[in-house]
Amino acid sequence: MAHPSQLGFQDAASPVMEELIHFHDHALMIVFLISTLVLYIIVAMVTTKLTNKYILDSQEIEIIWTLLPAIILILIALPSLRILYLMDEINDPHLTIKSMGHQWYWSYEYTDFEDLMFDSYMIPTQELTSGQFRLLETDHRMVIPVQSPVRILVSADDVLHSWAVPSLGVKMDAVPGRLNQTAFIVSRPGLYYGQCSEICGANHSFMPIVVEAVPLEHFENWSSSMLEDA
Repeated sequence: MAHPSQLGFQDAASPVMEELIHFHDHALMIVFLISTLVLYIIVAMVTTKLTNKYILDSQEIEIIWTLLPAIILILIALPSLRILYLMDEINDPHLTIKSMGHQWYWSYEYTDFEDLMFDSYMIPTQELTSGQFRLLETDHRMVIPVQSPVRILVSADDVLHSWAVPSLGVKMDAVPGRLNQTAFIVSRPGLYYGQCSEICGANHSFMPIVVEAVPLEHFENWSSSMLEDA
């Protein structure tokens, strides 16, 4: 959960998000080093009155400043490609959930169960109880088991939406007439909040996402009670 004046990412709750944060730190350190070197060269060029004929015309320096950026780009590209392939990897999911975006709410269907589906609307501000977050709480949460691969099928019923939960490292566009898929594993129990991340109309900011990760036994009890109610 984000907090006021936060500068970094939310705490990672999935292996993919942990990898994304590590890559962000890795790339940021490279950017800092490059910025420091360029700033030093600019200051040195402006302040010094001396010149060096070997710097003005040197084949070796030209080779170095050609190869060095290429090596830096490789150091950034290889981890980036690795994470991209990890994010696309979907191996034997234990649970599949179809998420449909509507104006302006989400509907969820647990395809591994019969008749387990529900709509998820934002709770109005005047109906919130103590401890609930404004514009982020829903009347029905998407409940999933921890430490289990979960596949999300994302689509939309009317206009473009985007199903995004930052702490899980998940963001997938919901396109009418098209079925996109992504997968994640939640590392620990908890509540994870997200919002529609594609401008979809007047109430775009009023269709939050709440993922509740629980132990497998609790998930089985929840699914049984939902099926009985249905």
